[in-house]
Parts: sequence; C-alpha cells; structure tokens
Amino acid sequence: MALEKIQKENDIKDLQPEELKILADEVRQFLIEKISVTGGHLASNLGVVELTMALHLVLDLPEDKLIWDVGHQSYTHKLLTGRKAGFDDLRKYGGMSGFPKRKESDCDAFDTGHSSTSISAGLGYVAARELTGETYNVVSVIGDGSLTGGMAYEALNNASRLKSNFIIILNDNNMSISENVGGMSRYLNGLRTAQAYTDLKKGVEDTLKRIPVKGERIVHQVKKTKSGIKQLFVPGMFFEDMDITYLGPVDGHDIRKLVKILNEAKRVDRAVLVHVITKKGKGYPPAEENPARFHGTGPFEIETGEPKDKSDKDSYTDVFSKVLTDIGRKDEKVVAITAAMADGTGLSRFAGRFPQRFFDVGIAEEHAMTFAAGLAAGGMKPVFAVYSSFLQRAYDQTIHDVCLQKLPVFIAVDRAGLVGSDGETHQGVFDLSYLSSIPNMTVMSPKNRWEMADMVRFAVDFPYPIALRYPRGAAYEGMRQFRAPIEYGKSELLFREKEIAILFVGHMSELADRVRQRLKEDGLSCSLINARFVKPLDTEMLDDLLKDHSLFATVEENVLTGGYGEQVLRYLSGKEKTVRVLNFGIADDYVEHGSVDVLRKEVGLDCESVSEKIEKEYHAMTRKNR
Repeated sequence: MALEKIQKENDIKDLQPEELKILADEVRQFLIEKISVTGGHLASNLGVVELTMALHLVLDLPEDKLIWDVGHQSYTHKLLTGRKAGFDDLRKYGGMSGFPKRKESDCDAFDTGHSSTSISAGLGYVAARELTGETYNVVSVIGDGSLTGGMAYEALNNASRLKSNFIIILNDNNMSISENVGGMSRYLNGLRTAQAYTDLKKGVEDTLKRIPVKGERIVHQVKKTKSGIKQLFVPGMFFEDMDITYLGPVDGHDIRKLVKILNEAKRVDRAVLVHVITKKGKGYPPAEENPARFHGTGPFEIETGEPKDKSDKDSYTDVFSKVLTDIGRKDEKVVAITAAMADGTGLSRFAGRFPQRFFDVGIAEEHAMTFAAGLAAGGMKPVFAVYSSFLQRAYDQTIHDVCLQKLPVFIAVDRAGLVGSDGETHQGVFDLSYLSSIPNMTVMSPKNRWEMADMVRFAVDFPYPIALRYPRGAAYEGMRQFRAPIEYGKSELLFREKEIAILFVGHMSELADRVRQRLKEDGLSCSLINARFVKPLDTEMLDDLLKDHSLFATVEENVLTGGYGEQVLRYLSGKEKTVRVLNFGIADDYVEHGSVDVLRKEVGLDCESVSEKIEKEYHAMTRKNR
C-alpha cells in the first residue's frame, strides 16, 4: 500500500517510480470512499491527483510555498502532508477543513476559499522572498475557471515584470463549477490543440542541431524569432506577449511529464506559466460524466453516485427557479445573470427555457453587477442570482453602478446565513450589514416558501435596486396560514400580545416560532413579528409595539454589527420610553465549518439559548420594577 507510506510531507519522494501509479489509484479510491460518507468537493480533487503528486515531488514543503486557488482541490495535498486521519471528520465542526488552512499545517501557505486569488498571493510571497533574501520556490495553482476572474489578470499584469522565478500552474479542465464560458475559454481551447507547435519545435530543433559546425548557431537564431513562429501555431500567445514564459500544454495525468516540465519551470528567471490539461472527476465515472454534480456533493452511494439523503421538498433556490421561469414566460424584459453558478443558483431552468435572455459571465461577480446595471439602464429587468459570500466581491459595483443610479437590479442572494461545511469563507453572514449600508437599496427576506414566491414576484417588478436574501436548504413550510400581501417597507404581525416582542428576519421564522411557543408554555406573553424588510426599517410597527412591550428580541442569521437588530436598537434608543432590546445573531467573528444545526448552537441561535436568555432578562426586569 503506497498510501500507507505517506505519513508526513515529502514522504512521497521515498517511493519508487513504479509505486507512483499505485499511489494515484489509492488516493482516488480513498477520496471516493471518504467523501461518499462526509460529502465534500470530489470532482475537482480527482482531477488534480497526479498534478499534486508531481508538485510534491519537485517541491520541498513547507519551505517552498504552494498556493491553491479557491482551495477546494487541496484534498490530495492534505493526504501527502500527513493528514489522512483527518478525513474522517472532514468539514465537521472541530474537524479538518475542506480548504487550505495555515493554522492546520505549515504546508498550507495561504488560506483560500474564493477564486482568482492565488496569483496575487503568490506574487506577495515572491516579493517577500526577494526582500528577505530567501530562496524558496513559490507556486500558485489556478484553474481555467478562476482565470475568468478579473483579479487574476491584475496579478498577471504585475507578474510580467518579475525578474525572478515564480511558477503559475494553469489547471485546465474546461470547467469552473459549470462549464466555462467566454474568450479565455476559447483561447485555452486553442492552446489545448497546440501540440502541433510543440512537436514541430522539437523536430526542427533536433534536425538543425545535426548540421555540422553551424547547427547550434542556427538554432540560436531560430530561437530569437520563436515568438513569430509561435504566432503561426498558437492563437495570440497571450501569456508570452505579457512577458510570462509559457510551457505546455502537458498531460496533467502523466506524472513523469509533469515532473519534467515543473523542474524546467523552476529554472526560469521570471514568471512562468505551466499549462496542465486535466479531467475533472477522473477515475470515478459518475463524476467524469457529471462533474458539476460532484463539484460539491453530500454523502452519496459509491456504486451509483446517487445522493444518500434525498429530499422531495423544494429548497428556497427551487422556489426562486420555478417562479422566475414562470415570470419569464410572461415578461420578455426579464433577464437572468450568473457568475458560473447556473446550477447552484437555480438559473439552469431559466437558461433552458430562455437561452437568449440568460447570461453566464464566468467567475466575475464585479462584472456581473455592472453588466446588470447596464441591462437595467437599457430597459431590461435584470436578475443577478449569486451566493451571499460571492456577492461580497461586487460591493463596490453595487454601490456605484447600481444604487447610485437607482437602477432596478434584482439581486437574488442565495446561501444567505450559515451554510455549514464549507466554513468561514462561505458563510453568508454579512449581507444584511453591507447591503443595508447602501443608499437606495431595499433588502427583504422570506419566512417560508410561499412568501419566497411572493417576494420574487415583488422584486422583479420593483423599480429600484432590491436584494432578496434566502438560505440554503429546504424551504420552511410552516406558518402557511400567514400570507398577508407584501407592502413595501412593512413587516408582518403574526401574533399580537404584550410585554415581549420577538422580531425575526427571514428563515429565522421557525426558530422564532419555537421560542415563542416555549415562552408561552412558561406563562409569558409574547408577540411575534416577521420583519420582511430589513431595509427600510418598519418604524411604524416599532412605534406601535412600544405602547405595550418592554422587551424586544431580534433574531437574524447575520453578524450583529450593522444588522437588523442593531438598526432596531438604534431606533428604539432614541425614544423617550425606556425598553430593553436583546439582539440575537452572530458575534464579531468568523464561523468555522460544521453542520448548520451545530453551528447555530455554537453561536447561540438555537431555541434553548434564545429562550433562556429572553426569560432571564424578562424576569430580571420584572424584579427590578417591583
């Protein structure tokens, strides 16, 4: 068993050449077996097994620095650095992360989670290396999907000025999560077929060298004109034209060739890009056939690839998808935009029905937002569906290009709140704060599946910027009896009593209802209010509740700083009547990976924690007033 010989970093170098193929097979089998139980990123990891092995063969870790873009493809790297035992608790609370973490291992040079960052981080390491006089190697791995992000080009522009070695690995599998789109994708398709150039170059060079006396001189002269020759065979030579040496393309599943080209790359005294062709999902037929399905997967049956936990309930994303497609049939001005997440955001349904009105811009959230602004200025009704965590990347464009001009862009904020196993970089717990801080923005959130449908319809026709935030997972089917028409800026009074008022945001509805029931069982009087709109704040409702309530409790799955609760607290603090306000949300910290239920308990957003704190505060207030 070759994998058993890997106990720590650099152990792979002690294997015999014939053991490397065995190790690759064992790594794939290990990953399939473990991820089928824990869930995780499978297809991307299966595609980079040999590439990761080759990198570990030519680098000395942790002295050399290996940076993974996004980082979800780092599982083999974790295996080769002695973290095999950690896979039993992969992505569980307190267990091993599914992404590189510096606190987890010295071999993880940089924490990642979002795309298009690795070249910039690598350049920082190179600059630090030069300033300190050290000699370690720096390698940044970036996928062709991540190369659609503008930040990568900003970094490439600066990398072109280097006079020392910096290796960029372009892991080219023709995929991001969904299939790649755009000009860079077409360009790389051309490079993939450029083997004719590589073969010609080698054949010509070998022939010329055999010419007596003058052969070497002729080869030298030919090399001086290599750029001109390349232009004949490789379209554009984008990287070479930027003064970045281009090597490849090379088979990303041939360890011998990979090791050879990586060693060659280490000898280049400038930025060098190694173009590696890999197959996403390699070695597991279901993942090869449907790499998007196995990009991030829950537990599954190995034999069939089918999910172990099948739910027949619609998610909030499903509701959004169905309602938006239905609206699209009636309104030809509705257009949909995704940043390489057509499946994840539910826009695949709309894309299949209205391909001319669907736009996948690649991993380019900043461009997507301003593109949506342009569509809105042109008279269309753009809907940009994006995960909360990724929307953060388009904050500037939301402020300047959408809200400043009051353009009617509908931002469908998916995966809002705690998303679970992907951890700190993916928790959608900041959007209420940063969206609420923008003038001209409206922010709303639904309590259940029926309100979700109503809010999608409301948002599509809203004449100004609007964001609808909703969580991952099954749409709540409780509170169906409450379906008052949506009125701009107005919250929904579900139960009106006295003394205690619980105001919740969106999918905190189930928790808030359970808390109210528990308080009622303990003999307390309690009103329940569905905020509906985080911005604008429904001050009329707050003024009405002030008449006969002394304790307000706000519940949101967002950071407390700048969130809904803080807005309520700020408004009520300016009133003459003294009331107590408890804000329940997420403290000023990042939330690590784990199941959503476990994380909610950890951050104090579970029924027991919320109920106990409310009761304790109410009884303390009652005693004080006696």
